[in-house]
Amino acid sequence: MSTAPSTTTDEAPHTAATPAPSLSRWAPLRPLVLRLHFYAGVLVAPFLLVAAVTGFLYAGSFQAEKFAYADEMTVAAVGDAKLPISEQVNAARTAHPEGTVSAVRPSPAADATTRVLLTGVKGVDPDHTLAVFVDPYTAKVRGALEQYGSTGALPLRTWIDELHRDLHLGETGRLYSEFAASWLWVIALGGLLLWFTRRRALRRLRGTGGRRRTLGLHGTVGAWAAAGFLFLSATGLTWSTYAGANIDELRTSLGQATPSVAATAGGDHAGHGASASAGDAEHGAGLDRILAAARSEGLGDPVEIVPPADASSAYVVQQIQRSWPEKQDSVAIDPATGEVTDVQRFADYPLLAKLSRWGIDLHTGSLFGLVNQIALMGLALSLILLIVWGYRMWWQRGRGSAFGRPIPRGAWQQVPPQILVPCAAAVAVLGYFVPLLGIPLASFLVVDVVLGEIAHRRGPVSGADVR
Repeated sequence: MSTAPSTTTDEAPHTAATPAPSLSRWAPLRPLVLRLHFYAGVLVAPFLLVAAVTGFLYAGSFQAEKFAYADEMTVAAVGDAKLPISEQVNAARTAHPEGTVSAVRPSPAADATTRVLLTGVKGVDPDHTLAVFVDPYTAKVRGALEQYGSTGALPLRTWIDELHRDLHLGETGRLYSEFAASWLWVIALGGLLLWFTRRRALRRLRGTGGRRRTLGLHGTVGAWAAAGFLFLSATGLTWSTYAGANIDELRTSLGQATPSVAATAGGDHAGHGASASAGDAEHGAGLDRILAAARSEGLGDPVEIVPPADASSAYVVQQIQRSWPEKQDSVAIDPATGEVTDVQRFADYPLLAKLSRWGIDLHTGSLFGLVNQIALMGLALSLILLIVWGYRMWWQRGRGSAFGRPIPRGAWQQVPPQILVPCAAAVAVLGYFVPLLGIPLASFLVVDVVLGEIAHRRGPVSGADVR
């Protein structure tokens, strides 16, 4: 992977310009990939650098959160038995009568507090909830913090998450991260192809210096990290604004959308039961029966209890474990009878729905815990180094034009039709599904054609091209 001009030349560019015989089919296409890799590296690298730095911080925020909010997240002392969940909710409502109970997360471990989530609280972001932390053994409230998202992110992790996702600029800011994710795989794959089509002698680091050594470090680290970058790019696009919507639409059309439990109260008691359930959710009465029904269906900790949304809805109890093995089963429970009306097992999810869940959790550092987070920090650091080395190579090249020499006129015609036509079709399809790749790519090509025309009219350019 590379984020700035890669090169097939060193101090003796003519030595590297001759392709190996086994790569003769690749040779006509290589200048085009090289030029695209260079343009994308120079222009997209700043966005990738921001994504890498903020991603590095986010991967470390899980452990930082445990230290920063230890008082709220853990109990003072582990007791003999936990109190009924209804008593814990009552304690939270007594301390914080404002807002509406939107969910309850019972204590998932012996030393963990229960979270009672409130919406509509003044001073809390409408997209967030106020998490009230209750000691499950004493019903003592240990604090309250804003929480965001299904992963239960608290203020520190939420701030870093939003910085990584949209730079705290809202929906407009999300375009930066989608742009970076759209191009990361292109740059990584292009750099990988360029690196492995170089002669082995030119990839050696020992005994080299200057620009060639920078290139060697750049290419070697990029080759080792390329698979990780391809994964981060693919998974990052799944919840982006435009590409993410296209991916969701494609999954739905293939019958691979993520299923959800039918949260409708059943039977003739639906209206009456749901009406009473609103009061039950507010004061905690009935939650013990709801939780017991979910346990009887095999839903172990950690779980989240969501009260009925309206008069015709049921309680939904869902597992929320994002670490391996995933626990994502959910049940709907009639608020009037306490009977389970629907069950959705993670084992029954369509394949693409499972892969999407695993991919997102691996991307965010949840799937394998600390090991996952360390690996993500390593990838982010690799990307940062690659960008620095890429720009260093650009500086070390030190030749007049800021963008080097354009692709010579006629290079497109040298690509065999059996290679050019499928590549053009693939680019068109990808450009449609990933617009922040397709639109800039078309712009890159137009700019390069214009630069090529300008260079042609000015006459031959001395020196080696940018490689």
